[in-house]
Amino acid sequence: MIAAPSRAPSTGSARRLHFEVPPPGLSPLRDFTLDAIEGAPGLFAMRADPEVGLRLFLIEPDQYLPGYAPEFTEEQVAPVGGPDSASVFVVATLDEGEPVVNLLAPILVNSDDGRAAQVILDSSDWPLRAKLSDIAHA
Repeated sequence: MIAAPSRAPSTGSARRLHFEVPPPGLSPLRDFTLDAIEGAPGLFAMRADPEVGLRLFLIEPDQYLPGYAPEFTEEQVAPVGGPDSASVFVVATLDEGEPVVNLLAPILVNSDDGRAAQVILDSSDWPLRAKLSDIAHA
């Protein structure tokens, strides 16, 4: 097992992302852009083609979830070039007006070339839906 990569992504202009395998529930979509949200460090919008109208919010765990330290297998990090090339993000959504995060299926992004993969962790230690208020800065 490999510890969670901790490469910080750049916060400059939008980056193009390509998933070799579409993220679960988003097939056939494979190409997205990743934009930093101005004024919200560590918060990003991942958008599909504008014609599709799909947007997901991703957060950098280092910013909001300091205790989040999943372990990845070689197979999980291979699509993004290995552990030294990866940045980790988690998907954030709203549930009854409160932010929740998916800690079981993080998104790995190669910060240099935009290769991306959503992986499902082997360990069940991380919840699929966790209230951000309950776990942030815990």
